Amino acid sequence: MFGGISVSSDVELLQPVGREPVITMNSLRTDDEKHRQSETDEPASKSGPIPLTRPVDRFSSLKSSPTSPASAKASRPQSERDREERRLRKWRNMIGVGGTDWKLYVRRKPQVVKRRVRKGIPDCLRGLAWQLISGSRDLLLMNQGVYEQLVLYETSAAELDIIRDISRTFPSHVFFQQRHGPGQRALYNVLKAYSVYDRDVGYVQGMGFLAGLLLLYMSEEDAFWLLVALLKGAVHAPMEGLYLVGLPLVQQYLFQFERLVKEHVPKVGAHFEKEMINPSMYASQWFITVFSYSFPFSLALRIWDVFLHEGVKIVFKLGIALLRHCQDDLVQLPFEKLIHALRNFPEDSLQPDVLLPLAYNIKVSKRLEELRQEYERMMKPQPHPENPHI
Repeated sequence: MFGGISVSSDVELLQPVGREPVITMNSLRTDDEKHRQSETDEPASKSGPIPLTRPVDRFSSLKSSPTSPASAKASRPQSERDREERRLRKWRNMIGVGGTDWKLYVRRKPQVVKRRVRKGIPDCLRGLAWQLISGSRDLLLMNQGVYEQLVLYETSAAELDIIRDISRTFPSHVFFQQRHGPGQRALYNVLKAYSVYDRDVGYVQGMGFLAGLLLLYMSEEDAFWLLVALLKGAVHAPMEGLYLVGLPLVQQYLFQFERLVKEHVPKVGAHFEKEMINPSMYASQWFITVFSYSFPFSLALRIWDVFLHEGVKIVFKLGIALLRHCQDDLVQLPFEKLIHALRNFPEDSLQPDVLLPLAYNIKVSKRLEELRQEYERMMKPQPHPENPHI
């Protein structure tokens, strides 16, 4: 299921954060195709596999309908399966064996890469593609052994907080449901390692959704370095300001987003102002988790494809597109119902092939830079005027 989070939950995601014995595990590689097919395909653990009492969708999230993953796959049209096969062949040719051709292809045909990323990365290549796009593969190669050192030999002040929050991260996904199972242990290791690697940021609850999503497609060590690449800005602007004390980047993004809503969706912007709805009530988690917290996996993964390639502007575009798609309903609602609607968008508005094309047509790059400069001027301390009587 999907749906946003409450105002109190939105604030909880931002709370910075103890000590328990370190839970360690060797690097865990997740084969996503096997993982989606059945829980028994997960790497074995001492605790054994998780018994499934309910069916899962193609992304291994629990679902309420009795349709099995196998029957769901069989029900997909042949034309769709053929299209996916063609896309897979193109991506394999573009990436090369183990990513050897990627950098050359990006330099030669950047627009082709952009177009193919926007159409969606084939799921079986998503983990490798994300590492290549983000620059995290280079970080890993330059820092061999660092992750193991951080996990096995360092301690973190946030260990207790990480353990407490793990069960709250993707609770409907089978990979993370088993207490102290492989998913939870991998998530703990990555978050603990980052809290040691960057003690200024440490650990904040929302980071678990970033790390958790990455772990569905790659090993612990790969996920750790991709998290580093995102927060430190290996390719795009650093994300660490989303999690620093005072949440400076969250405040900036919300300022920019509020202005963009008024400019791109003026009826919604005016209605929100009338009802005293501000972006901190509904949009903070969009930026902090890049839509991975409460949106369908089918949409979140497509967003992440584009986010890693094009940067944070896709979050602004998606937010505007979502409000624009739902504006006829939103402008009719009073405060209480607005809050509910912003937590529970209709399913038809969250279809990737509906929402993403709307977002791609929204231009924000130039305006975002103008608003960033305006925000910095606004936040810059003003000198005290000299006392004319002195």
